[in-house]
Amino acid sequence: MTVRSDQRQAITDAADFGRVAVMLGGFSSEREVSLDTGSAVLKALQNRGVDAHAWDPAERSIAEFAAAGFDRVWIALHGSGGEDGALQGLLQWLRTPYTGSGVMASAIAMDKVRSKHLFEAAGIPTPAYAVITSRDEAAIAAENLGFPLIIKPSGQGSSVGMSKIFERSELNAAVDEALRYGETALLETCIIGDEVTVAILQGEALPSIRIETPRVFYDYHAKYQSDRTEYTCPGTDSDEAEARYAGLALAAFAELGCSGWGRVDFMTGSDGQPLVLEINTVPGMTSHSLVPMAARQSGIDFDELCWRILETSMAAEESVQPAKEATHGA
Repeated sequence: MTVRSDQRQAITDAADFGRVAVMLGGFSSEREVSLDTGSAVLKALQNRGVDAHAWDPAERSIAEFAAAGFDRVWIALHGSGGEDGALQGLLQWLRTPYTGSGVMASAIAMDKVRSKHLFEAAGIPTPAYAVITSRDEAAIAAENLGFPLIIKPSGQGSSVGMSKIFERSELNAAVDEALRYGETALLETCIIGDEVTVAILQGEALPSIRIETPRVFYDYHAKYQSDRTEYTCPGTDSDEAEARYAGLALAAFAELGCSGWGRVDFMTGSDGQPLVLEINTVPGMTSHSLVPMAARQSGIDFDELCWRILETSMAAEESVQPAKEATHGA
């Protein structure tokens, strides 16, 4: 198995990237966010002289893409079809380098259930949970976990299908909503406390961000539309706390085999123990997005951030090359 390197391969000449497709839009429930992300990324790359072009797979076929002569892909597709390993697998077959994590890591990070299993097995702290497929299973799990609870579809991002449940009477409707998006959902203990996220770029953790929203939780509206959501970066008040979050973020990222760039989300209760919720391998890059905010705190402007993420496709060059044919002695 080829491991995608997380060491930075710095590029100084835009021509070295060749012709770049920014994959955006797509068919998932996160299409609109992806269009915003992709448009911002495209402009940033073009500002830096990259020969970059938008490509929406919902409007143009993969056969057209294969014939278009792109040298690499900046993946700005959120959710299913773009963030779950499907596109990554296709690009492997086409031998086209791409940004971010590889096939397996993308698929596992998108699957919240399997991610939780791996965190738990590796000793990475994460909230207590149960996997449910029906109202009946949810009722049993809720009795064991206690309220309040969070429920989310196993394979969606951007808080799509996610609900916070305060009492038994709210459970069935929340289960129905989560199961609209797949056969399984994750029921999780709701941690009351600080919501913190840590972005990772080329093997390094960027400053943490603490998120405060007047809404019930940091949902789709709070992430992409509200101007009332407040962000504090760095999100902690000490170097020791920053190091603790960074270490856990890097450990979780490595456990799932992620690479290039991404974001690790946490909740921290009154005991002060950060708990890993999930990993996003293609985070948003809109005006409300968190990775650009953390990058700015580190002195990396948006155009430079998009360039640095494009550099991660250079580390992927080896993984998309055809394997050498084995030879056998007589």
